[in-house]
Amino acid sequence: MIEKATTILSNYFGYDSFRQGQANVITNVLNGTDTLCVMPTGGGKSVCYQVPSLVMDGTVLVISPLISLMKDQVDALHEAGIPAAYINSSMTGEEYHQTMESALHGEYRLLYIAPERLGSASFINQLQLMNVPMVAIDEAHCISQWGHDFRPSYRNIKNIISYFEHKPVVLALTATATPTVREDICAQLGITDDNTVMTGFERANLSFSVVKGQDREKFVKDYVKKNEGEAGIIYAATRKAVDQVHDTLQKNGVAVAKYHAGLSDEERQLGQDRFLNDEVTVMVATNAFGMGIDKSNIRYVIHYQMPRNMESYYQEAGRAGRDGLDSACTLLFSSQDVQTQRFLIDQSQDETRIPAELEKLQQMIDYCHTEVCLQKFIITYFGETDVAICGRCANCTDTRESTDVTVDVQKVLSCVIRMGQRFGKTMIAQVLTGSRNKKMMDFGFEKLTTYGIMKGQSAKDVSDFIEFIISENYLGVENGQFPTIYVSERGKEVLTGNVKVSRKVSVVTKQITNDDPLFEQLRALRRTLSQEAGVPPFVVFSDKTLRDMASRMPVTEEDFLEVNGVGLAKLERYGEAFMEEIKAYQRENVH
Repeated sequence: MIEKATTILSNYFGYDSFRQGQANVITNVLNGTDTLCVMPTGGGKSVCYQVPSLVMDGTVLVISPLISLMKDQVDALHEAGIPAAYINSSMTGEEYHQTMESALHGEYRLLYIAPERLGSASFINQLQLMNVPMVAIDEAHCISQWGHDFRPSYRNIKNIISYFEHKPVVLALTATATPTVREDICAQLGITDDNTVMTGFERANLSFSVVKGQDREKFVKDYVKKNEGEAGIIYAATRKAVDQVHDTLQKNGVAVAKYHAGLSDEERQLGQDRFLNDEVTVMVATNAFGMGIDKSNIRYVIHYQMPRNMESYYQEAGRAGRDGLDSACTLLFSSQDVQTQRFLIDQSQDETRIPAELEKLQQMIDYCHTEVCLQKFIITYFGETDVAICGRCANCTDTRESTDVTVDVQKVLSCVIRMGQRFGKTMIAQVLTGSRNKKMMDFGFEKLTTYGIMKGQSAKDVSDFIEFIISENYLGVENGQFPTIYVSERGKEVLTGNVKVSRKVSVVTKQITNDDPLFEQLRALRRTLSQEAGVPPFVVFSDKTLRDMASRMPVTEEDFLEVNGVGLAKLERYGEAFMEEIKAYQRENVH
């Protein structure tokens, strides 16, 4: 059966062989074995149920919590010549009835549904009339109350399985599951431990970095400018921060959209569609955006603020580079983020989850301060052992020069103590730079020996320097309505001269990809063809396929089929247009 599956993979999806773990999962489900598949974002989980759907008789049921993902996947399946449909709340009553009628007649290989649909008795009755050989449960971590995104509707899934006359094979799929969550998924769905297929959490094409104590707005502006034309997501923790970053980039002439819960459904949908269709290159969003976004050509993800847990971070960062090309994931850390996330956790409706959420937050803070390999830190969190260092993250490749800043740190620490350790960053920076504002006089701070001791610098630079000192744990932050800064035990060691402090020069933004004129031409053609077909550009071909095409320059059908990600349906639909573009390029440039 795996031979037949491999032929399907080549003919429909344009790949000669399965990725790590895919063949194991497919063999399992074709043998009727319930399986848990744990693969990182972009690891190719969807192939694990899409290929079997073309081997099995009947319609594979795919349970997914995300309307956008359903639409993207169904569009991509249609482009590959595979009959598929979805049922969700975006449909009219008439569309729903037509789709269900076609499903009952066995016209689809795959039918995508939302988990909430399983609460409908009439829908269940219709399902029972269908031939369903397999139920694939996407985002399966939502079934676990120990996960970061528990959804009660997922608890209904196990009951549904028992309603079928012939029990379908169960395939649960997730990208982010700690050992506890994996155990819970298996227990809920009756999957045995030895039928878990894990390919490892490492994403070899992603490079991770944490940037501390730098001007975030400036960093983002520089980064986006240097990577103009490349798709990127910038995540922020609050709507206010999203609006602020979006407006700043827009004023700088960047094609940018935004997405958060404060916008209307229409505004959110428009922004998302513009991003998916490459009409804008940058999306600024809260974590409400992206789960189930299948866009494969995202070259970078920047977290403007620290997320609240490692699962969310790895899932969001993992939206970069789904096509396998090198991509960058950057987290811009500020001590303020800790208070923001603590506040958001405290607002959580379920108080019983707060202690566990705070523990997860601490792991995230530890990640921001670690000096070990960042990828190794993440993978170890998810329960893998004997993890090698990645050799490509910022910690592994950091060659920045260090400067001894002990004296300046002592000036700041001394000022904090003289101010009574009961003020915030802004006031401390104003004292150090000798501000003449009324507050200085009201508190008598102009009489302190540390007043104006750093007056050669701007209050902004000193504020950034204080942020660096906090990030190195020489200063602590007392959280309250007005956060106050105090000298930590580690900071006291600096004051007494027992510890020296060095600071590395600022992280410089870089261009992620090399310029390639043919690739840019093929990308422009892809956009035109995608508009004609009414699908996002990445559904026509991924960036990885275009890069391979630009490298191989195929001008015959035989050679075109050799390109990574080109199947028979895509050759028939798009081959001629792309080969003509390549021939035109060769006439002009290859002598």
